[in-house]
Amino acid sequence: MPRREGLAADWITVMLIILVIGLLGVLMGLGLLWRNALASRNLLLGSLNATGRARQVIDPSGKVILANDAFDRLFEGVKTPLPQLLLARVSAGSDAAEILRQLIIAVAEGGRGRTEIEIPQGDGAIDWFDVSGRSIAGFPGYVLWGAERVTAQRQIEDFIRSDHEKFADLIEHAPIGFYSVDETGRFLFINSTLAGWLGLEPDNEGSYREHLQDLVVDSLPGVPAYSPFRDSQARSGEVALRGPNGRLFQAFIRHDVATVQVPDASGAKLRTRSVVHDLSRERELESALQVSEQYFQRFFEEAPASILLLDEKGRVEQANPAFQHLLIGADWAQARFVDLVQPEERPAAEAHLAQVMAEGRAGAPLTVRLIGDKQRSVTIYASRREDRGRAIGLIVHLIDATEQKRLEAQFAQSQKMQAVGLLAGGIAHDFNNLLTAMIGFCDLLLLRHKAGDQSFADIMQIKQNANRAANLVRQLLAFSRQQTLQPRVLDVTDVLAELSHLLRRLIGENIELMMEHGRDLKFVRVDAGQLEQVIINLAVNARDAMIEGGRLLIRTRNVTTTEPISRGVEVMPPGPYVLIEIADTGSGIPADILDRIFEPFFSTKAVGSGTGLGLSTVYGIVRQTGGFVFVDSTMGKGTNFRIYLPQHAATSDATARADHAEDQPRDLTGIGTVLLVEDEDAVRLFSARALRNKGYKVLEARSGEAALELINEQLADIDLIISDVVMPRMDGPTLIKEVRQRRADIKVIFISGYAEDDFRRKIDAGEEAHFLMKPFTLKQLATKVKEVLD
Repeated sequence: MPRREGLAADWITVMLIILVIGLLGVLMGLGLLWRNALASRNLLLGSLNATGRARQVIDPSGKVILANDAFDRLFEGVKTPLPQLLLARVSAGSDAAEILRQLIIAVAEGGRGRTEIEIPQGDGAIDWFDVSGRSIAGFPGYVLWGAERVTAQRQIEDFIRSDHEKFADLIEHAPIGFYSVDETGRFLFINSTLAGWLGLEPDNEGSYREHLQDLVVDSLPGVPAYSPFRDSQARSGEVALRGPNGRLFQAFIRHDVATVQVPDASGAKLRTRSVVHDLSRERELESALQVSEQYFQRFFEEAPASILLLDEKGRVEQANPAFQHLLIGADWAQARFVDLVQPEERPAAEAHLAQVMAEGRAGAPLTVRLIGDKQRSVTIYASRREDRGRAIGLIVHLIDATEQKRLEAQFAQSQKMQAVGLLAGGIAHDFNNLLTAMIGFCDLLLLRHKAGDQSFADIMQIKQNANRAANLVRQLLAFSRQQTLQPRVLDVTDVLAELSHLLRRLIGENIELMMEHGRDLKFVRVDAGQLEQVIINLAVNARDAMIEGGRLLIRTRNVTTTEPISRGVEVMPPGPYVLIEIADTGSGIPADILDRIFEPFFSTKAVGSGTGLGLSTVYGIVRQTGGFVFVDSTMGKGTNFRIYLPQHAATSDATARADHAEDQPRDLTGIGTVLLVEDEDAVRLFSARALRNKGYKVLEARSGEAALELINEQLADIDLIISDVVMPRMDGPTLIKEVRQRRADIKVIFISGYAEDDFRRKIDAGEEAHFLMKPFTLKQLATKVKEVLD
């Protein structure tokens, strides 16, 4: 080689080494972020199903593109968009239909909304639904709809509301009379009981024409004259009243005189609040009062909602059993209610109750957390207790809102995880472009530096480390659920060997990692990235359980079960499996929660230290591959997870040859004209040189617009278009749609750092296009081009 060319090659090699070292420095600096992001994003798997609230995503065309399991359960598998589904169940022109239409309009205009509507059922019953909708940020036209049946909550609220109506009904139909008159003696109010005693009938407007003076008999012997306005003090005494058909009877009257300001009149008006007791019915009244007390006591004791009576200082005078059950572990007797609230929420609770006490109205309800063993969240509905116009305390109803707050927190966590996943996917995409160029140029250098060349080992080191970086990026994409899943037949031993370096970094130096590989281990068919994620999640859990250090053992072997294995609701059929055991010497898992560890959002870690999605992700991946996962744990000794993966039915030799066919040497040269459309200069430069080295004529374009100009000039000569999926202004799928209108038979390969599923959603259903995931090697690129053109 001439000296000038040798120097140029060395210079390129040095620059690549510097570039890789710099990149690896950044990667190591971001290592913790990646690891956390990697673990966190995959925890999002299944989170939509874990929220409990029915969720449905609708695209701009109004088509349902996603509905969670809760939606299928709530609406029995119906695939109709939620707005149309609900509109079909309500009567046209009804209030519910109008409320729904207003919500749909608000969401369509880019806003959000939430409401409750009533849906009639076929049997005449009414169901209440909490319906919400909002536009998805960053995805114009996409709408997230949610629904939840809240019939039970409405029934409780109606029960509380009817409680107050029952008090009014009690006054109206109580076994004693109630009335109020103005200073002229005209009846302002009279309950049904007293009206019946006096034989009075209301007019069409519900008023009474009679005056009190017309019904009081002053001449009855032994009964003094009666004037309700003799003074403004509370008075009581016996009086003779005239009933139906002139019948006279003695009654005991208790009245208060109040001064009432009337806005449309000058001065103040006097009114009475009076109670009339028919002494002739003394015994019946006593019996009725006893029944009434028993009724209210029974209502108080058996009400499903917590009810408290507070005095004017906010102390608990009386509490029903529902509240006592809610506050297990705390002494509430004679305590101030606000002292039963978590300290950080007491100021808000105190202000809320003070407002009700001062203004006499409840205002908006307030949700707080209580102290005690359960630390339940409750929504407060308060009203003022009065005695003769004076506030004497509060009646407080508490509705348990713990489940609602838990679901709200889970949804907020899932939103946060989604944002982190989008960030991780974007970072991985950018690095895939860089790694494609690095690996590709290493391949080009290796064409000139064969084994034995002094630069060969250095170039191989660069490529190997770039491949390791690509593997990390692939795991990052797996976290963000943006990788292309490729189930294939593989050897678990190889996967664990490649993963061992990362595992040692994850668990730290104070934990010993041991691996025992089974002999003649059978093949399994899984996605390598998903299997790696399962191992990583379990290793991280084991690390967290061994704060003081310990040993992590990963062991594999072939097993054949002859009897079904059942754990809880899971039953594993007999058959041949590859068993992966992951055992630690950590603190162990308590037996009482062992059956719940695979539940989404269930975590044994402290608040803020875990999301509760790691093991549910493991469970989901293993079950998706047709496998099973079981766990045994002993407190203080450690935990052992056993993963059973079905052995692949194909013969191992044939399978291995099929899966590794690309390793067999073949002629990758070819002829033809290739249009390469890529906005990343380094990727385009490498790909063009690689294809030219294989004999192809290559036309290059930095954008979709530039590609269209070349196509207009040379469309007939182009045999293949290789296009990036994501590009500024005009992306790859849009470009190909334009080209298909001019030449429908042209062959296409899309390249992207995102998942194949992501780009498939952007192209027409009948579009025939091949896909090559970044980063790719020279050989992979040449193989794909050869395959498509042949």
